Amino acid sequence: MTTYHFVGIKGSGMSALAHILHDKGYEVQGSDVEKTFFTQKALEEAGILILPFNAENIQEGMTVIAGNAFNDDHEEIKRAKEIGVPVIRYHKFLGDFIQNFTSIAITGAHGKTSTTGLMAHVVSGASPTSYLIGDGTGRGAKEAQYFVFEACEYRRHFLSYAPDYAVMTNIDFDHPDYFADVQDVLSAFQEMAMQVKKAIFACGDDEYLQGIQANVPVVFYGFGEENDFQARNAAFDEKGTTFDVFVRNEFYATFRIPGYGDHNILNALSVIGLCHYEEIDTDIVKERLLTFSGVKRRFSEKQAGGQMLIDDYAHHPTEIRATINAARQKYPTREIVAVFQPHTFSRTQTFLDEFAESLNKADAVYLCDIFGSARENHGKLTIEDLQEKIPGAQLIKEEGTAVLKDHSNSVLIFMGAGDIQKFQAAYEAHLV
Repeated sequence: MTTYHFVGIKGSGMSALAHILHDKGYEVQGSDVEKTFFTQKALEEAGILILPFNAENIQEGMTVIAGNAFNDDHEEIKRAKEIGVPVIRYHKFLGDFIQNFTSIAITGAHGKTSTTGLMAHVVSGASPTSYLIGDGTGRGAKEAQYFVFEACEYRRHFLSYAPDYAVMTNIDFDHPDYFADVQDVLSAFQEMAMQVKKAIFACGDDEYLQGIQANVPVVFYGFGEENDFQARNAAFDEKGTTFDVFVRNEFYATFRIPGYGDHNILNALSVIGLCHYEEIDTDIVKERLLTFSGVKRRFSEKQAGGQMLIDDYAHHPTEIRATINAARQKYPTREIVAVFQPHTFSRTQTFLDEFAESLNKADAVYLCDIFGSARENHGKLTIEDLQEKIPGAQLIKEEGTAVLKDHSNSVLIFMGAGDIQKFQAAYEAHLV
């Protein structure tokens, strides 16, 4: 049996795929930089070997799966080609792999990871389901009928996939290092839509998705009355959110979720729509929606004395706004404090005003230095440029996190896609 060697195994999609192949009984190993990543612990617990990068890792008889972050001149990829070991790019391998199942691709500018996790949790209540989630979680279920996976638009990677179903959560301008503008993003989604084989579930409240064209039915979901699946009468309490679902203006059922915020209702609605289409029992859908515990780094809560600490991946103004709104719904009487680390200089520069506007929704704001990508030119932009646009915002370093103790009984939201978690860890160390 071939051994799969992952170049860049700690990447979120790569580690998830490694788990899936490992679960299916294949020999799996991988290599990466020696820095610790949040995906590492689960790989080690599964007994998957992680090596430092070294050309000697590549042996005859292997198949190399190469992460998108690594070019063909990487020492391991070069070595594989020299000795005739097959090298398959992550998204190409995944595109072939999904053809063995009823495949459900989850895509969109925001909400992909949460919706993928939710879809996998609900569908697996009805049938064996394999899944690949962008938080590094993957599972290869025995006799899986369904495969639920996160499909990312960055660099148009999702065009490697021709899934049975696609969920499209929204279209927004992001990844300004690659996309020119929102129309460029829309063109990528339009191209993806033409590759779907059975149906698309698209958020009809999104102005760009309203015009999506496809060769298969496009089923719309949302709050607006013109949607095929409509959420009405949303109400929230200290345990979560309840809402009614109408299918083409006829009452279908009442559902409850443990989450907060319109974005979580919409994510649930996309899952409800697809399960209805696949004729999955409504009672199973209700029960599974209620028992979903969330995905990594999406509104992950921890009590610390009188404070609530929330770890969240929000790294775009739209996501920051949604996260702060959800915290306000869940904790209406408490001070909301945002601790934010911008991710990439290009994104920070492009959305400087929008970041300021969304962060202003918090009661207090602390800003960490920009987490830059190795691939980009930093220019002259600094975190002070964002600070100037947010009245009262303070800069914070790892060693200075003790100042957050001043916000007693507050909700502290640590947000970002870089290494914001080290700021939360530093703060927690002050509390011991």
